[in-house]
Amino acid sequence: MLFTKHTTHSAEETHSLGKIFGQSLSVGTIVAFFGDLGAGKTTFIRGLVEGICSIDVRAVCSPTFTFLNTYKGDKIVFHFDLYRLPREEEFLAAGFDEYFDAGGICCVEWAEKIRSLLPLHTFQVNFSYLGEEIRQIEIMQGLQ
Repeated sequence: MLFTKHTTHSAEETHSLGKIFGQSLSVGTIVAFFGDLGAGKTTFIRGLVEGICSIDVRAVCSPTFTFLNTYKGDKIVFHFDLYRLPREEEFLAAGFDEYFDAGGICCVEWAEKIRSLLPLHTFQVNFSYLGEEIRQIEIMQGLQ
C-alpha cells in the first residue's frame, strides 16, 4: 500500500503538493478527501486539477451547493463536495456513482458521507491542522 505523509506550511505548499499528486493520477482514479472545514481540501484540489487539466485554477471552486463541478482539460476531473449531502441515498438517486466509471478522475470532498459506496482502490487523503498555516496531509492508496 502506498502511504505518504506531508507537512505543508502555507496554502501555496498545499497547492503544490496537490499539483504533484495530480500529475501522477490516471483516468479512473477516485480520490476521497477527509478533514475539517478549512483544512485545505479545496486548496489541494485546485493544485490537483492544475496538475491534471492544465487549466486556470481560478476556475476551481468547491461545488458546495451543486455537489459537482466538472473541469475539462487534458483529462476530466469530477469534483464533488458532499458537505450538504443529507444521505448517501441522495448520491445514488442523483446517479453520481456513475461518475466513478465515466472516464475521468473523481475527487470527493466530505467522502465520509458516502464511504460505503467508494471502491477499495480509492485514494484516501486526510487533512489535519498542526497550526495556523501548517497542515499534515496523509495520502494512502486504498481505503482504511
